[in-house]
This record gives sequence, structure tokens and C-alpha cells, in this order.
Amino acid sequence: MTNFVPLHVIKRHRTHGSIYIDTTEQILLAATGTLFIIQALYYLCLYNRIHLRSRAVKRGNVHFSQELPPVSVIICAREECENLRRNLKAVLEQDYPQFEVIVINDGNTDESEDYLTLLEEKYPHLYHSFVPDSSRYISRKKLAATLGVKASKYDWLVFTEANCCPQSNQWLRLLARNFTSRTQVVLGYSGYERGKGWLHKRVAFDNLFTSMRYLGFALAGSPYMGIGRNLAYRKELFYEQKGFSAHLNLQRGDDDLFVNHVATAENTRVETDADATVRMQPVFRAKDWREEKIGYASTARLYHGMQRWLAGLETTTRLAFHAAWMATLATAILHFHWLAAGIAFLVCILRFILQAIIVNKTAKDLNDRRRYYWSLPVFDVLQPLQSLRWKLYCLFRKKSEFLRK
Repeated sequence: MTNFVPLHVIKRHRTHGSIYIDTTEQILLAATGTLFIIQALYYLCLYNRIHLRSRAVKRGNVHFSQELPPVSVIICAREECENLRRNLKAVLEQDYPQFEVIVINDGNTDESEDYLTLLEEKYPHLYHSFVPDSSRYISRKKLAATLGVKASKYDWLVFTEANCCPQSNQWLRLLARNFTSRTQVVLGYSGYERGKGWLHKRVAFDNLFTSMRYLGFALAGSPYMGIGRNLAYRKELFYEQKGFSAHLNLQRGDDDLFVNHVATAENTRVETDADATVRMQPVFRAKDWREEKIGYASTARLYHGMQRWLAGLETTTRLAFHAAWMATLATAILHFHWLAAGIAFLVCILRFILQAIIVNKTAKDLNDRRRYYWSLPVFDVLQPLQSLRWKLYCLFRKKSEFLRK
């Protein structure tokens, strides 16, 4: 015989259940709270570093050098005549007392050679050369950088790329104010021009977040990588390391692995001024972005230090946090435990607010024109999943694809 439960009993049970938290929900809430604390520490102590540095500079709390030593700007181009036409004059016309610009051109199938020869007539501090077609035993990018270093006249080397445009004529001055007697490496920010489309939004956020991570670690006294689009170091450092000999067999590594080997808390500084940034054209092909990310993923496994693992811990706890609060919310709703559901949702909102404030303040400091609000939760989940995807690509690709060509 079926036992019927009176309706008023069901209602009373649901009413009492709204403030009840069972053991499973307690465990899930504890996990959500713990992961929230870990995530908050990462954002407050690491990802907020660029914003804190910018505030300190504005308040005059950061010491800078008053000297402006001569510098050599080195640009490695691979048949990029259009990029050179668009960006090179902004480099050549920097407001800086003494500098030279060295362009190493790899390839001769476009008009780069003719354009550079024409510019040399107008700009006497411009010099260009080329990568020999018969080069062996080293990647062409590393050979181009090595040729640029050997052709340079000055002790301080500033590296950028043909697709990058300085955002002001003060770019070199702002980098150079970090050239103190103890400094050997200076890291800068490189971003994207504002573009349209879902792909560009993903790429721009990934670039900003990656920069917040590695520049944040550097500002915290633990530099572990750099990107050659906005990077400076002393020439003597290059020769002390015998160039790229430590990773000569790899295609990549001319920037991130080199900085990983030479940068320390004592010899590295970060320039965060918006006028010291360089910007690239928006990405229009997913293939180009994928190849770049796979290239960096292939060298990341060779990084020295704990920073790589700490970054991995942030990614893991981020995904675990989302899994924990959503599991808590779903379980609580199914049992009509509204208090547990409300707490889980509140913790999620608190993290979103903290993240949105820090990410957007940093974007504003770096003069990134894009802001992240409603798209932030989506990118927050997609970004670590994309990183996992690149790593899987590296695992299943042939090792020969990452070796010198």
C-alpha cells in the first residue's frame, strides 16, 4: 500500500531544508572557500603587481636612473615589408639622444631589401643585414638575433619585432630609465591593437593574462621568462651565456629561455608605463596564434625555477574552484538548500568582482583599450583549457618539429 505524505509536511520539509546544509554540501563549501582563498592570494599578490607598480611610479616611490646610455635596437624580420612600412618609422623617430636601429632581414622574396635601403638614406642610424640562405646548426630566428648583436655598437640591446609599433616616441627613454648599474635585464609589455571578432578577443585576453603572470612574477622578484617583442638586456650578458648555446637545438627560446637562464631578482626590472608598450596588429588567423602558443609551450617545460609550477597551481585551482562552486550550487538546488546555494553563488560573485577589478585596472594602466566584464567568466574558463590544449599538441607532435630548421 502506498504511503502518502501530506502536502503541508512536504512544504515544512522544504522550508526547513532551505537553511539546512548537509555533510556533502559542507565539504563542497569548504573546498570552494579554500580554493577561493588561494585564488584571491594569486590575484592580490601576483596579478595585481603591475597595477601596484604603476601606482608606486606615479607617487614617485620607484628609483630610476637619470642617465640615457646609447642603445642598439635589434629587429628580426622575416619577409615583412608591410610590417616594416607600418612600424619601423616609429622606432627610428624615437626621442632619444643616441641609438641605432639594426634590422636583420630573413628572406629576399618581398620588397624589404629595397625599402630598407631607401630608408637608410634618410635615417643614418639605420643599418640592415640579412640571414644567409646557407645557414646551418642554428634556427634562423636565433641566427638573425645573433647577427644583430654582433653588428651592434652599444652595450644596451633593445629587442622588438617587425610587427610591433611603439606607442610613443618615449619608448626608449622609458626603458632606459631602468638601466641602473645593477640592472642587466628589462622586461616590457607588448599588446595588441584593438580588433573585432571573437578570435581577437580571446587572443587579447590571453596575452594580457600571460603578461600579468610573467611580469607579476618579475615584479615579485622571481623573473622566469620574457618576450622578445619588448625586451632589453646588456650585450655582455649575451656573450657571457655564449649566446643561445644552451638551447641551440631548438627553434624557439631566443627570448623566453634566454631570460629564464639569466634573469634574477637583483638584475631584472620591469617597465609598466603605457608609453613604453608596443602593440601588434590584431590576429586574424587562428593558425598563427596556435603556432605561437605551441612554440612557447614547447619551451616552457625547460624553464628553471618554481614559477612554472606555481603558475600551473593557479590554473589547476582555478578550474577546481569553478567545479567546486558549481557542484555545490547544483547539489544545494536539488535538495532545496538555499543557504548553501546562496553561499556558493556569493563566493563565485566575490571572485568575479576581485578578478574584474584587477584585470581591468591593469588593462587601463597598460592602455589596453579593451575591458573585460561579461566576457571575463568565459575567458576565465577557456584560457586554462586552451593552455592544456597547447600542451597536448606538444606531446603528440614529433619532436623534430621543435628542433632547429
